Amino acid sequence: MKIKRVEHVAIAVRDIEAVKTLFQDKLGLAMEYEENFPQYQTKIAMYPVGQTYLELLQATGEKSETAAWIAEKGESLYHICLEVEDIEGAIAELRAKGVKLIDETPRSGHGGSRIAFIDPKSTANILIELAQIPAGH
Repeated sequence: MKIKRVEHVAIAVRDIEAVKTLFQDKLGLAMEYEENFPQYQTKIAMYPVGQTYLELLQATGEKSETAAWIAEKGESLYHICLEVEDIEGAIAELRAKGVKLIDETPRSGHGGSRIAFIDPKSTANILIELAQIPAGH
């Protein structure tokens, strides 16, 4: 499995607008894009910092994974996303090495990416997302 870079660091927040104000007005970061994921009951805002992004996630429904995270842990770092060249190959390699996966097959993610999460039980309780970013993105 070839890991290309840390693609983003995700932060779960209660009020995305308040944190966007902090990022933009206080830190001087420029938001690149926002996306809404009704299927995950979550919306995001992406801020480039060098070759990586800071991703803000806010729940848009009570049954979302983001809402569950905030209810249990509060606003905090949520996960680290690693960009891989081949998501299916990465999943197969990890499975062969005995790594537990949340996603056995890729699902749709930010910016048209294909993503899969590794079970934190296999990663020292760190939620890790793998993402294959579409060409030209």
